[in-house]
Amino acid sequence: KNPPFFSHEFVIQNHADIVACVAMVFVVGLMFQVSSPLASVFVVMHHNTTANVETMPGVFQDIPFYTAGLKDIPAVFFYLLISVVMHAIIQEYLLDKVNKKLHLSKVKYNKFNESGQLLAFYLVSLVWGGDLIMRENLLNVASIWEGYPHNNMTFLLKFFFIIQISYWLHIFPELYFQKTKKEDMPPKIQYAVLYLGFIVASYVFRFTRLALVLMVIHYASEAMFHICRILAYSEKTSISNKLFKLGDLMFVLARLSSVILSVLTFWFGLSKVPAEQQEINFSTGNFNTGLIRLNCLVAVCLLQAWLMWNFIVCQFKRLRETKPSQQSGSASGVKTRKTEQEKAKARKLRREQEDRDEDLPEVDQDAKKKSK
Repeated sequence: KNPPFFSHEFVIQNHADIVACVAMVFVVGLMFQVSSPLASVFVVMHHNTTANVETMPGVFQDIPFYTAGLKDIPAVFFYLLISVVMHAIIQEYLLDKVNKKLHLSKVKYNKFNESGQLLAFYLVSLVWGGDLIMRENLLNVASIWEGYPHNNMTFLLKFFFIIQISYWLHIFPELYFQKTKKEDMPPKIQYAVLYLGFIVASYVFRFTRLALVLMVIHYASEAMFHICRILAYSEKTSISNKLFKLGDLMFVLARLSSVILSVLTFWFGLSKVPAEQQEINFSTGNFNTGLIRLNCLVAVCLLQAWLMWNFIVCQFKRLRETKPSQQSGSASGVKTRKTEQEKAKARKLRREQEDRDEDLPEVDQDAKKKSK
């Protein structure tokens, strides 16, 4: 039975097609001269500039760069629509087909879908972010803070941050489209708000280099966790149990490395700038002041401490759950051993009784059979 047009059920069932049509309006608008200026505000990256960069010793070249600005808001809206469409494509053409083969329960089905969606995003972000780290030469730790403020961004770096913001914003409409229960909403809203808060703050305050490195480190540990969870739900427990241990190690190393890089950047690197340059200047994009650095460092450290606390609590909970199962397993093993011993004893008694009956005279044996 088809639901009525524009009812909640109709919108939920056809949300991907509706959102795709809205996105196509902007794309088609680029093809016409009248609508192209308006449509390009949503689709194309803006706030572009050029900088004279030394490409080779003694050779300078004008290279296009991009800066942050208010015109990024329409772009975030457009790519939010694209995120919703991609979410539906991954769900329909990949996750639903796998779910049909696994026959999962409702709870596991929802968690499997969540892990599948996040894993796809994390893997794309890892490859993209790793390539940007190589291009920006961020393997040299000092380059994370050298040359601040980092106003000029390459197209790929700016597009990376726009996609990150768009993806974590699309979590909110997905709560409606996926008919998420009220009790399941708070954790999803919580992690989406945390991601948005830190990514948007780093984008506005021009700490994009540090944010890029921290995101790649964090996404690596999160991707491993979701790989393990997918394998566990796919009944590949022998592999997932080993990878869970690796994932736990990666999680701890990610927290440690995030704190170390933040301390190096905010406490040592950016503080070396001359005192007269440590001021808030919106025109130059400079936010390198002692107060902002301290707040940013405290925020990152508190986040890492909170994540580590949740991790420790989860580990203790898992230990408590595994202990009773081991005890019940050992108790059931003792019971089975006892029953086997009792059965063997009964068989032995029967054999002894039969031997005694055979030793009786034939008349007595016949009398015993009649009595039975």
